[in-house]
Amino acid sequence: MKYLQIIVFAVLLTACSGTKKVVNKTTPVTPLPKTVNVPVVAKTTEVEEVKTVTDSSLKVAKQNIIEPAKEIIEKKEAVKVTENIVTPPAKPTVVNTLPEVKAPQVVTPKPIKKQKLSHSSWDALLQKHVSNQGNVNYNGFKKDNRLLQNYIKLLGDNLPSNSASKNEKMVYWINAYNALTIDLILRNYPVASIKDIKDPWGKRFWKLGGKWRNLNEIEHQILRKMNEPRVHFAIVCASFSCPKLVNRAFVANNLDAQLTAATKDFIADTKRNSISANEIQVSKIFQWFSKDFKQNGGDVVDFINKYSDIKISKNAKKGVKDYNWALNE
Repeated sequence: MKYLQIIVFAVLLTACSGTKKVVNKTTPVTPLPKTVNVPVVAKTTEVEEVKTVTDSSLKVAKQNIIEPAKEIIEKKEAVKVTENIVTPPAKPTVVNTLPEVKAPQVVTPKPIKKQKLSHSSWDALLQKHVSNQGNVNYNGFKKDNRLLQNYIKLLGDNLPSNSASKNEKMVYWINAYNALTIDLILRNYPVASIKDIKDPWGKRFWKLGGKWRNLNEIEHQILRKMNEPRVHFAIVCASFSCPKLVNRAFVANNLDAQLTAATKDFIADTKRNSISANEIQVSKIFQWFSKDFKQNGGDVVDFINKYSDIKISKNAKKGVKDYNWALNE
């Protein structure tokens, strides 16, 4: 508006200036004598002309100056207003300076390959900690307990299948019975006798083939049902009057020879049996499991004569020895 006022003022000055020029160009009036009363026509004419010129000048000024100036001023004012508008700053671009974290890759674990059953580790433990006389070094077994536990786990993971041979099944359960008996003693060691352990043959400490087992089940429900009486001289109950623990593992391809050797050795052992042609004092094993030794119409004496170097008479006096449950160490 300030600029518009200045322009209007300038236009008015221009108009006034033009008026003066028109007046100067008017024909001068010859003065008349004072006595003559002549109407001042020239003044009226001048005024009218001045008015006409002024109107015309204002019109021209309005068209050529005021209106363009007004338009320019309005544009300037608009620009000025625009400049005064505070434009909100743009949102800053957030740059992620943190290191890119990749999603962890899901690694599918490789299936653990099932270890094939081998009785070699058990065989090594027997050779190391059992004497030729069958005495067991339980302290030595205790030092190697981790190896024993590994073998027991191996047994647990490799239960014989239905298609396994009778020898493979029997070897599995004989070795398992003896290894688990050693483990039972170690769990309670030092102990003077296996019978000092509460319900020793009923403890279900071992999971074999997905089932918790005890020594009673292995002996009576599995091994005895295989109809092989010689097995009684292969499994050991950790006692002095038991058959001695052989310091080699049983194996399927030599099982028959191993069972025969264990049976002969037990019958000939004078600490377990006293045999002569006319009188015998035998282990309670022959009494407890007499049914197992009566095969094909024979009796206990017939079975003993099959594996003894001394032949017992049919009329021989028969007796049973006391059983010594002291630990076989």
